[in-house]
This record gives sequence, structure tokens and C-alpha cells, in this order.
Amino acid sequence: MVKVNPFESVTQAEHSDEPAVRRGSRPRLRELGLVVGELPPGPHNAITDVAGVRVGHTTLIAGEGPLLPGHGPVRTGVTVVLPHGENLFRHKVRAAVHTINGFGKVFGFEQVRELGLIEAPIALTNTLNVGLVVDALVQYTIRQNPDLGIRTSTANLVVGETHDGYLNDIQGRHVRAEHVWAAIEAAAWGPVAEGAVGAGTGTSCFGWKGGIGTASRIVPPEAGGYTVGALVQSNFGRPSDLIVCGVPVGRHLCPPEEPPPPTGDGGSIMIVLATDAPLSSRQLGRLCVRAAAGLARTGSVYGHGSGDFVTAHRIEHEPVSLTTVQTVLADEARVMAWLFPAVVESVEEAVLNSLFRAETMIGRDGHIRHALPVGEVVALVQRQQA
Repeated sequence: MVKVNPFESVTQAEHSDEPAVRRGSRPRLRELGLVVGELPPGPHNAITDVAGVRVGHTTLIAGEGPLLPGHGPVRTGVTVVLPHGENLFRHKVRAAVHTINGFGKVFGFEQVRELGLIEAPIALTNTLNVGLVVDALVQYTIRQNPDLGIRTSTANLVVGETHDGYLNDIQGRHVRAEHVWAAIEAAAWGPVAEGAVGAGTGTSCFGWKGGIGTASRIVPPEAGGYTVGALVQSNFGRPSDLIVCGVPVGRHLCPPEEPPPPTGDGGSIMIVLATDAPLSSRQLGRLCVRAAAGLARTGSVYGHGSGDFVTAHRIEHEPVSLTTVQTVLADEARVMAWLFPAVVESVEEAVLNSLFRAETMIGRDGHIRHALPVGEVVALVQRQQA
């Protein structure tokens, strides 16, 4: 645990001792017997099932009571995704981005569209903190590459966001460089902390407490046995629209009456996809587009902005020759026929995990986002599926 005044900075899966959080370990979707789709998940059912991918969080929780802009209460954080554990600027990865709706303040999308590469850790945070997180990534990348911008090119940083101002003092921009660096340092393989952690600390989903969620799928051996993983920062949806495993539970289950957040009922989501399939940037872009189908299966109507990223194989910053030999798909149609549903199922389950894992959060001005009552949800789904 890292202490950063004036609040407590919690990395990865640890929880704050602040009274704003109802402590406890909430189950994931599959732990309650609910299954999304037909493809099997990876060992951790997480984006980290894609070899090399690591995830880290820094969670910031401090203060209670009335909003004092610039001072608190604080309910926010940062989440980072690293495609591999080496220097990303020197060993880039292929990438693509897709925008479902452009109402957002993401950073770095245009160069990814132009060059099809990721060359620094991907970061997620809140809307007004994007600039500070970008600056932290600039400092981090310069430390790793002292020749940056002097004897070699500059780096493109990619930062996504959703609005957490209903619970958080968003004007305070409390995520600082040390919190970004702590999240990168904490990034690890294996199980990923979900719910009200990192960039999901102050977010909402379908009127309940949302946050970070993740899931993965493995395609059949005849399609290469590749892995697809998804990580989401959920912050969207009207309560009545929620669908769980095909059952419209939002029609029967509503959160306790709360005033709507100032951004209305649309909201936003950030989705990061990863795969070990040997795909080009064009092919990765095709996967990105299919993420929208996974959102639709949870009840999303795409009310506001969202974006997707995908990572794949490494591209050297300083290649030893003008040409290289790479593995490519010999039968794109057969492999994509399985990768597409893998994306859809991973995104759908990641969103639901963000809801199932999130705990009740009390934020600024006494605003509350209640935890989804998973027992009631399971009963509704099982009754409809019986």
C-alpha cells in the first residue's frame, strides 16, 4: 500500500478503509452459476489470459460530505493496461481503435488510426484527469527512453476516460503522476481486481455501482486456439435497460431512488481488447467494431461516447532491416468466425462482472450508487431460464 497525502492510494486488489465503501468480497458472474455465451474462458477469465498482458490500478478514496471543488470528496483512480512487460516504445504492438460515439475526451486515437500501433501503457481515468495522466505517461516514457524527441521520434500516449463526477470531486483532478506510476508498477498478470477500483472507483452502470470488469474467451483449436480478453470501465445505461444473460432484469429490479447524474442517462464506456491472434491492424479494427454487439447484449443503446483498443504482436522501434517475416492468418474467414463471438462474449461478461463485483459507494454530497443486488438478479435469471 502506498500512502499519498491527502488520501489513501490503494494499488491492485486492496481496498480502502474509508467508510465510503461497503467492504466485502462480491462474487463474479460465473461464481454464481450464470454463464454468458458458449466459448470457454481462459484460466482467469480476464484480459490477462492473453500472454504478456498486465493490468494495474491505483484507487483514490478520501473525505465525505459536501462537495468542495478541488478538495473532495475523492472517489476516482487510474487503471493501466500493458500489452507486455518490456519497453513498449522500443517494442510496439499492433493496434486499432473504434469509436461507437465520439462524445468523449480520449487522447491518442488519431495516431493509432494512422499508424496502427500502441507504444506506451494504455491508461483509463476520469474525464477531467486525462491531461494529467497523459503528462505522467510522457514522463514515464522519457525515463525509459532518454533519447525520446532528441535522437528518435516522440511517443503517442493513449488515455481513455469516463465521467465520475456524480460521486467524485472531478474538478480536483486528483489522479497525479505518482498514482499513474504506482499503477504501472503494480501491473501484474493473473486475476484482475474488479468493481470500484482504479478508473472505475466513481463510475455508475445501469443506475447501480459500476466500475472495472474483465473476461476472456478461447476459440476452438481448429481456429487456432487463440485467446481474446476484454477489460471495461463501465459508466452507462438506464436501470430499466439492464439485461443479464438474456433476461431483462432491469424491468423488474430498480435501484433505490436517487437523483440522476448531471450527464443524464447516456453515460459512456471504455473497452480495451487484447488477443494473441496474429492479426493486422485492419483485422484488429474488425474485432473492435464487434465490441458494440457485446454492449447491446447487456442493454446498452449507445447513448454517448465509447472507444475500443486492441493489442497484438510486437513491432520493433529500430528494426534491423527494411523487411521482416511475420505470421499472418492463412484463412481469415475461418478464424474471424470464432474471434468475433469471442469479443462479443468477453465484452458482455466484462460489463456484468463490473456490476457484480462493485460495492456500494457513497460519494460527494451524500450521493450513493448502490451495489447491484446479485442474489435477486440470479433469482430473476434462473426463474426466466427455467
